[in-house]
Amino acid sequence: MSKSNSISRRSFVEQSAATAGLVSLGALGSASSAAASNLISREKLPREVWIATVSQMGLKAEHPSQMADIILKILEDALVFQPDIVCLPEVFATSLIKPIKTLAEKVEHSLLVLQRFTSFAINNKCYLICPVYTSENGKIYNSAVVFNRLGERIGEYHKIHLTEDEIEAGITPGSLQAPVFKTDFGIIGIQICFDILWDDGWKSLRQQGAEIIFWPSAYAGGQVVNSKAWQNRCVVVSSTRKNTTKICDIAGNVVAQTGIWDPNLICASVNLEKAFLHSWPYSQRFNEIRKKYGRKIRIANHHEEEWSIIESLSPEIFVKDILTEFNLKTHEQHTSDAEKVQIENRKSS
Repeated sequence: MSKSNSISRRSFVEQSAATAGLVSLGALGSASSAAASNLISREKLPREVWIATVSQMGLKAEHPSQMADIILKILEDALVFQPDIVCLPEVFATSLIKPIKTLAEKVEHSLLVLQRFTSFAINNKCYLICPVYTSENGKIYNSAVVFNRLGERIGEYHKIHLTEDEIEAGITPGSLQAPVFKTDFGIIGIQICFDILWDDGWKSLRQQGAEIIFWPSAYAGGQVVNSKAWQNRCVVVSSTRKNTTKICDIAGNVVAQTGIWDPNLICASVNLEKAFLHSWPYSQRFNEIRKKYGRKIRIANHHEEEWSIIESLSPEIFVKDILTEFNLKTHEQHTSDAEKVQIENRKSS
């Protein structure tokens, strides 16, 4: 992302409430707007993204509108961090409530809930992933609707890999080509619940440039969520109806997660100004990079896996420039180039 784009983004979201490092909601879970003024201010990194995500663990309601009330109340605690994007669980509004008789009724309730969360996106100038049932051309989908900071509906993802029960209930599988969504901080993608058992959607999103993949779900997924992050070299964010919701960085490490003390909400930052490399042979240049950039960059080596991550810690430093300067390849470029040579060698042998 260029400097001009990052400046316009900072202008768009007005005043940053970011603090140094990665801060989860647990530290300031019920902070008031007055407390926000006491946060340590600093210039936001060019590609620092604040993400809020929800777990419905322990939540129950009598009606979809009541569940929406509960979720909106929970999200108030994230506003002190001015999140760039918020993700909600799979069909959250019509789950964990008294049974709704028909799928058509679920769609009707979903439309009303979407209107309310449109207002949330507008009022808080954030992107929003709102998973609900949608209807199109007579077909009903398990969807995730995406709103931008202006509350405009910029698209939706239809769950590709449905369970047998969902299909028997009348839900239609989505297209095998999962869409990506362009935001002012990067490209994002979505998978939903059962999709995690297949690789096709995740690979497709990454090939289209997705740097964050959101996973609204009925269950937590556990270590599979972490593995999807490092396998696809992207940030993965879950939002679940039960147990743990979490944010994983590109190495699969947990940035923040819900638990005993933060059962329903986390809000934390991720830095997208990173590159994932195969350690060898590029590690031969790491000392040169450290000597030149010092505290402005971080190089994290995963010794047994032999991968390394270069991260910019300065608004003035962009990782792509470091890769060019020191003739480094990303892990994806490294393996792609190796595969091309393999293919050519097989042709000639």
